[in-house]
Amino acid sequence: MELLYEKDADRSIISGKKIAVIGYGAQGRAQALMMHDSGVDVVVGLREGGASWNLAQEDGLKVATISEAAKQADIIHILIPDEVQAKVYEAEIEEYIIEGKTLSFSHGFNIIFNKITPPEGVDVIMVAPKAPGTEERKVYLEGFGVPALIAVEKNETGKAKDIALAMADAMHFTKAGVMECSFGQEAYEDLFGEQAVLCGGAVELVKVGFEVLTEAGYPPEMAYFECLHELKLIIDLIYEGGIEHMYEVVSNTAEYGGRTVGPKIITSTAKEAMQEALKRVENGKFCDEYLEDFENGFENLNKMREEGKTHPIEIHGAEIRKLFEKK
Repeated sequence: MELLYEKDADRSIISGKKIAVIGYGAQGRAQALMMHDSGVDVVVGLREGGASWNLAQEDGLKVATISEAAKQADIIHILIPDEVQAKVYEAEIEEYIIEGKTLSFSHGFNIIFNKITPPEGVDVIMVAPKAPGTEERKVYLEGFGVPALIAVEKNETGKAKDIALAMADAMHFTKAGVMECSFGQEAYEDLFGEQAVLCGGAVELVKVGFEVLTEAGYPPEMAYFECLHELKLIIDLIYEGGIEHMYEVVSNTAEYGGRTVGPKIITSTAKEAMQEALKRVENGKFCDEYLEDFENGFENLNKMREEGKTHPIEIHGAEIRKLFEKK
């Protein structure tokens, strides 16, 4: 993939345009503030009088109801949770998506799974930073940026890519590098990565490792440090220089054990399970299951949340972390 940088972006294309950022969670707040600080005309669309409304005002941003923000804006950048986007779009945004405007996202979920169907004459783009909102804002304030993806689903004006790149530039993503992809590529790989590796696979690996040690009689405090605390140190090394860099830094014993035992843990069976997870993402079955649980008040998700809180690694971890708090 070709990386795009500041030299490839023309921020003047969004000069004079108003961008409505819909939502003020971690991503909404970070992206709204970064664009605002870069001189972009930003209005935040929110539920009137809520905590986010007051916070955005305290942050120095213009605030309006979602429908009013959508009405005012040339670019409508939707950053509310995936599960509520379609209903909010239908109730408060759709009326104001008229020819010549741009509809923008940071995740392809609702477009790819056909929960939102934009009208003709409207550009549909994505600007998707590859970092949590708090990290984006931190790096921006340091004068740099995090990497990001841009995508174009509909290019009615012929300027959709330029607009996406200009927004990315205003948030300093072009300082690190921006990759162009499709909505489908971003949506599918993002959901798969979260489920199989980042939020699913890694967490289950940590929990099972903790269980194996404690069930064998090892102190939970030691198991916590070995399976959870030290994981950050390893991930930092991989982040800095890749997997082989990590192996160069750790001991020969750790390297030999990792290279020989790791493949026995993550076997072909695990790979087959990952392949099945990817299929369920691509064919929409995960989307259907997730939205059904949302419609049921997140019955299954809330049950899993409660079960997670009672796992021994959480109980012991909370006590261990207290010991290392700054006094």
